[in-house]
Amino acid sequence: MRYYLIAGEASGDIHGANLMKALAEYDKDARFRFWGGDRMAAVGGEQVMHYRDTAFMGFAEVIRNLPTILGFLKSCKSDILGFQPDILILIDYPGFNIRIAEWAKKVGIKAKVVYYISPQIWAWKAGRAKILKRVVDLMLVILPFEPDFYRQYNFEVQYVGHPLLDHLPTLDAEQSLQEKYGLSDKPVIALLPGSRRQEVFKHLSLMLSIVPDFPDYQFVVAAVSSLPKDTYAIADKMNGVTVIYNDTSQVLSNANAALVASGTATLETALMNVPQVVCFRGAWLTYVLAKRLIKVKYISLVNLILDHTLVKELIQNDLQPENLKRELNFILSEEGKSYLERGYQELRAKLGAPGASTRAAQSIIHLIK
Repeated sequence: MRYYLIAGEASGDIHGANLMKALAEYDKDARFRFWGGDRMAAVGGEQVMHYRDTAFMGFAEVIRNLPTILGFLKSCKSDILGFQPDILILIDYPGFNIRIAEWAKKVGIKAKVVYYISPQIWAWKAGRAKILKRVVDLMLVILPFEPDFYRQYNFEVQYVGHPLLDHLPTLDAEQSLQEKYGLSDKPVIALLPGSRRQEVFKHLSLMLSIVPDFPDYQFVVAAVSSLPKDTYAIADKMNGVTVIYNDTSQVLSNANAALVASGTATLETALMNVPQVVCFRGAWLTYVLAKRLIKVKYISLVNLILDHTLVKELIQNDLQPENLKRELNFILSEEGKSYLERGYQELRAKLGAPGASTRAAQSIIHLIK
């Protein structure tokens, strides 16, 4: 079978790669063509575009780059028609992928359309559920509250569990960062400033501002090689700070605490039992518009899944050095660590067992047959 996958960010690349591996187990003749990243490329197949070239964050940036985005859409549609896939798999990335799904339905391509990892329309633009019901043949969701959300629109979706639970057991947790990268013996505080260049610029300088306040710790920035190295220049110049590329999970497995940009990384940090503070600062216009439109109470997946505040969220103007220092001191304390550990246990219970990638692959193979 011929599979065309579209992932537009780092987390989609991870989950897309695991799904491709699982599909290949059931379909020995699987042929993949995809928009994604290095992890998907490592599995094999034909890469059309890397997500680093297509990721635009925020309302203002999307508007500025609209001609480029429209060009990507046109190119993608043409490429799909040329490849003639049996299955079109859309992985999150809603601004792009929902348009591709609508187009696929309109032109009547032969491929079945699978949406793996629902866009977060339950946070805003909930009415898109009606569109997805009309244009998607199979919706595979990964958060436990999502089936109930879609049921409001008479749309039956399949909950397969969260694929991060498949990714984490592959870690070499026995090897320390000190052994692997020659770091000092000081305990580690991980900094996860995001996977997009704009996110890193907004978050990293603020995260690093408190380094002098914690002389007994070393700070490790979890960086991604898909961004230019000068993105992390401010960290490279600081004493007590190390930048490590493409090894976020290993960094977390050795961390005593973490400062984490909102996104999938907040859930990965929680599943690895690392105390965390969630950080978000966006462009002023993006934040103002988002505050008016977004209908959920939290920005972190941890709090959203639990439906109560467990991890502290420092958003926009609350993301200040003094607040970061206070919250980091708390999660490094025995009281803070114990509090978060209990909450993380509740989170794991809600997410259930590993095997999301396998279950998703089984559902896709069943759809074909």
